[in-house]
Parts: sequence; C-alpha cells; structure tokens
Amino acid sequence: MKNFFPLALLLLLAACADTPKEEMTKATAYPPIPVTYPSTEKVDHVDTYHGTEVPDAFRWLEDDNAEATKAWVTEQNKTTFGYLDQIPFRKAIADRLTELVNYPRVGAPSKVGNYYIWSKNDGLQNQSVYYYKEGENGEEKVLIDPNTLNAEGTTSIGLLGADKSKRYMAYSRSEAGSDWNKIYVRDLQTNTDLPDELEWIKFGGAGWYKDGFFYSRYPAPAPGEALKGNNTMHSVYYHKLGDPQSKDVLIYEDKGNPSYYHYGGTTEEEDYFVLYAAPGTDGFAMYYLPLDGKTIPVGKKPIALFPETTQKSSLVHTIGKDFYVHTDVGAPRYRLVKINIDQPAEENWTEILPEGDNLLQGVNTGGGYFFANYLEKATDRYYQMNYDGSNRKAIELPGLGSAGGFSGREEEKKLYYTFTSFTYPATIFEYDVETGESRPFFAPDLKFTPADFEESQITYTSKDGTPVTMFLVHKKGLKLDGTNPTYLYGYGGFNINMSPGFSAFRIPMLENGAVFAMANLRGGGEYGEEWHQAGMLKNKQNVFDDFIAAGEWLIEKGYTSKEKLAIAGGSNGGLLVGAAMTQRPDLFAVAFPAVGVMDMLRYHEFTVGKGWIPEYGSSADPEMFPILRAYSPLHNLKDGTAYPATMVTTADHDDRVVPAHSFKFAARLQEAHAGEKPVLIRVAVDAGHGAGKPISKTIEEQADIWSFFFYNTNSPVKYGVEG
Repeated sequence: MKNFFPLALLLLLAACADTPKEEMTKATAYPPIPVTYPSTEKVDHVDTYHGTEVPDAFRWLEDDNAEATKAWVTEQNKTTFGYLDQIPFRKAIADRLTELVNYPRVGAPSKVGNYYIWSKNDGLQNQSVYYYKEGENGEEKVLIDPNTLNAEGTTSIGLLGADKSKRYMAYSRSEAGSDWNKIYVRDLQTNTDLPDELEWIKFGGAGWYKDGFFYSRYPAPAPGEALKGNNTMHSVYYHKLGDPQSKDVLIYEDKGNPSYYHYGGTTEEEDYFVLYAAPGTDGFAMYYLPLDGKTIPVGKKPIALFPETTQKSSLVHTIGKDFYVHTDVGAPRYRLVKINIDQPAEENWTEILPEGDNLLQGVNTGGGYFFANYLEKATDRYYQMNYDGSNRKAIELPGLGSAGGFSGREEEKKLYYTFTSFTYPATIFEYDVETGESRPFFAPDLKFTPADFEESQITYTSKDGTPVTMFLVHKKGLKLDGTNPTYLYGYGGFNINMSPGFSAFRIPMLENGAVFAMANLRGGGEYGEEWHQAGMLKNKQNVFDDFIAAGEWLIEKGYTSKEKLAIAGGSNGGLLVGAAMTQRPDLFAVAFPAVGVMDMLRYHEFTVGKGWIPEYGSSADPEMFPILRAYSPLHNLKDGTAYPATMVTTADHDDRVVPAHSFKFAARLQEAHAGEKPVLIRVAVDAGHGAGKPISKTIEEQADIWSFFFYNTNSPVKYGVEG
C-alpha cells in the first residue's frame, strides 16, 4: 500500500462537520480516496485453443503456494484495507451489524430415538453449538461445540445422521471453510467421540448399515495440491465402527469415469443402499443395492433404476419393493411416481403426483405422510397427503416466503419446519401431522422493526422478451425519484432457486434507505427444468441479459440511477457480476463479484471444476470455446475502460472456486481500468467458499461491503461519521 491521500479523510470530515449524524442529505458527495495499486508481474504465456491463441499473462497467480503469490495477496490486502480504513462510517456499520446479529438463533430440532438434537447460536458465537436432551423435559446439554476446537472459530461441523439403534451420530468437521471434511462418530450415551476418524471426504454423507456406514471419499491428494488439485475417483466405501480407515471396504468405483461423483445413503429400514452417479452438477444416474442386514455388499454390482445421467430422479421413500421417486423424466416441472423394482419399465409406473403448472421442488416424508413442496413464483407451498396421493391438504404457512422441514421417521407425530421471508426472521414451527395445526416453537427477538419495511415481487421483460420475476425490499414510503442506492443480487445457474430469506446482515443497507433487489434469472430452477436450460451452455448469455435488464428496469422505474446501482453475486453469481460489468460497465456504479468463476477457459482444471462442464460446457469443445470466451470475465476486460467501483472478494482456503479466478481477474482489471473509481480485491484468510465462515469474519466482510457500497454510490449513512 502506498500513495494514499490522507487529505481525503480530512475533507470528508470537514464536509460533514455541520451535518447531523442522524440525517445526511441526498446530495452527499464523498471525496475520492486515491489509491495506487501494487504492481503485478506479467509473464509471456499463451494457450492455444482450436487454433486460437489466448494469452494468460497472470498464469503464475494460479500457484497459491508460491511465495510470489502470497506476497501479491499481502500487498493487495494492504491496498484494500488501506482504502477501507478511510471510509468514515465503516466502524459504525460494523457496530450496527454486531448489534443486529447478536440475537439467539436456533435450528429446527430432530428426534433421534429418545433424544432431541438442535443447533443454537447465542448471537456472536463464531459457530453454532449442537445441544441435546433426553425426552422433551430432559436436561439441555452441549453435544458438540465447534468453537472449542480452535481459537479462531474456523472449524465447522455438520451432523450426518444416527445409526438404527439411535446411539451413534456421525458428524463432519471442516477447517477454515475448505470443502474437505473429516468424519467422526459421537456416542450419544456417553457424549464422547469414538476413535474413528475418516479423511479426504467431499460431498455425500453417512449411510448407516449394521455396525457402520457407507460414505464417499477421494484418494489423498499429493502434497501441496489439497486446495487446488484436480479431484478424481470419488468412490464409495463401507466403514465399520472401531476399524481404522485403512480397513474400510471399497463398495463402488468407476475407473471408466474418474471425474464422476458417487454418493448415496440407506433407506429408513436399511434394506437398500441407493447410489447416485453424477458426471457433474446437472443430471445423475440412480442405482440401488439390496441389503440383507447380515452382509456387506462387497463386489456386488448396483442395479440401475435410472441409468441415464441426463435426468434427475431422487428416491423419496420405499415400501418393500415400491420406490417412490421424485423425477423430471417426462416432466420438466417434476412429478412423483411409484416404481416397483420388479417391473421398473416406465409403462408400469404409478403416478402419485403428476406434473403441474408449478415446480414440484421436492417431497419429504414424516409421520406416515408425504409433504409435497411446490414453488409458485419462487415462493413455497406445502401439501400433506397419504402415500397414494389421497387426502391432500394445504398447509397454512405464515405468509409468502420460504419454508423447509416437514421430515422425520414414520412413527413421529410432531414435525418441525422453518419459515422466513425478506422481512420475517427465520422462525421454527412445530407441526402436528394428525391435526394439521402449527404452533411457534422458536421465534427470534431482533433489534429492528420489520413493519418499517416492505417486500414485493414484480415482473419485468428481458432483452428477448422473456418475462422475469424480481423481488424488491425497501423502507415503506420509498420515493421513486432515482436517488435510492440499490443492491441488485443474482445467481442464475445450476437449477438453484432464489427465494425469499431473512438476513440480519442486510438490515444496515435497508435502514439507510437502500433497495434490495433479487432477480429470478434464467439458469435457476424457479420455473422448472426448461427455465434452467434456457440459461445454461449455449444459452448462458440469457442469464446476463436478464440481469442487465433488471438493472435497466430499476433505473427506468425510478428506484435508482446508474450512479446508485450496485450488482452482487457469489460463485456462479460472481461469474454473473463479472460478465455484466464487462458487458455493460456504463450501467453500474459498484460491482461485488464474490468467489467468482472468472476464467471460463480453465475453470475445469481445478479441484471440482470439471463437474460444472454439464452447466457451462468446456473450452476443450470447439463449439463451446467461442461461446465461453465471448463472456469469460477475465478475457473480456478491455484496456482503457472505466469500470464500476469494484471489490472482488475471495478466500485463501476456497477449494470450490479456487482463488486463482479472482486473483487473475483483479490483476487484469487493475491493468485495464481507466476510471477514478477503486478496483480492489479483498482476500479473506483462513476462510473458504462461504460455508462455515465464523460470525466475526462475516461481520467484518459485510461491514466492508456496505461501507464500499455507500461510499461509492455517494449515499448518506445515518449512523454518522466516525473518526
């Protein structure tokens, strides 16, 4: 960091000296904070794709273990935090975030035998703690507290399920946000861990059977390659409790398809092991292995129920030889069918829930019933019914928003679900399966007033005439005069739905008069598989067009202006932001590409990136290469262009979308940028793609984002100016 201009801060303090802290005017104009970027070495490296030469001058930044890369990260962080340190209201925003987040949060309980298990965070604990009690009135005890596992609070855990006797609970442990996990087993009777420790776990859970469980793992990576090396040969093993991992038995591998993911689990009665084989993130085959309760199915070939990897069929429930399957076969908005495995041909299927107008997002079981979850205009609806689809009744939710839960074993008569919306904090309800009545089980107590805000959903038109829905959240009584800072968020990919959800981290933005907008872009799954396919592979440009059209609509309708409009997204959403800001740099004031896929020509070379080929295509394909190059953010930055104020965010332990994407993009952006606005990169240390991030780190990062957002849209902050 060098050549920061300290006078900028003095000028800002002087300009605000006579302005009340509680009420700054809409005419706020913050002085620029000059910044000098660290120099980034360029190398003479060129790749050739199908006869086309493509330079990669920052290839060296892909080596995150190199001292030169570590030094570059250090200098970039000095520059970024040196800039952020000069934003006068940054500390006030962090303080307000700390106050807002400091409230108890409880997860929906699950019943394991006679035990109730749930997660709880007192407010500012870096990780939620798992508690348990025996019976409804038992003493509440700590089951696992990940905050005690390291001083920084960067160890996260997840419960993977209990054995049939309800004595042993498998759980995963991840360090510093990495996708790599270890599996441990907790004895619920003694509340102590068994000596079992399983390594090199990614994706999948623990399917209990007999005195152990099935799980999936990769071979141990080569030294130095754990966070960036290409992961292959994801295979299924069986682990017997008490044995060292070296004695685990191989159940299934596919040497002919080393890049496939293989994962699965056992049915409730442990009479089948169900195996899924996926070439990537779009489509998977489904197999099963009958289990006799006595032997481990070593060397047995799984039976294919859905051998094609181009479809999506998931097992919901079994009764004897009847498999109830949620499938998109012949139904892009999905349906529920019953298949007798002795007569599995499609003409013998029994349709329990036919395809409807809305997406059948999923089906759960609990208490002897099905609970069907439909998505109507990106908001949840739930229906309870018998296993044959009869006696269907709608479950009354608190409002329009997102819900999840309604699952449990057949004997359970009380189930739990969570409901949330943009202005409705996540609340847990207890549901009686016989009466259909719900009662609040846990409602959070927050330090803000939801009634001060309103949420709505609108429909706008994209470039090609396609109608697209978008959620809007803001203070009541908002004036449509074009002066409101607006934060437009999107994702648009991998069949993932963008539905309403509450976040305390969003409140400082809304309290200070900003608009939050979230668009349901093509590529997502909100409207079924056709909507997804309209935004993948050769259709990917539709996603960017939808996002750009959302920004244009917000400006046209007076919500904001191009001087006040920010765009944000993470992972595939980071790609979205990178593509939008390179295609329309004139439209946006601020851009936040987070942990983004920025190099579309090489993404498949790292860790699990090859799994995204069904969604994106590959540069190895001569038909897809020109399409990928046409929108790849890294390859479409143009010298001499004034780009939006940009803060790229990534993390040093991100082994999902490796930080090399963000490193190379930021280096090239700083080289190409011709404007006065800052273009920075913020690299979190001991953090990953996002999951398991400690509360303390999240508060710091979010405070930096909102500070950068308000400062670079010249927007007033009512928390005042802190020197």
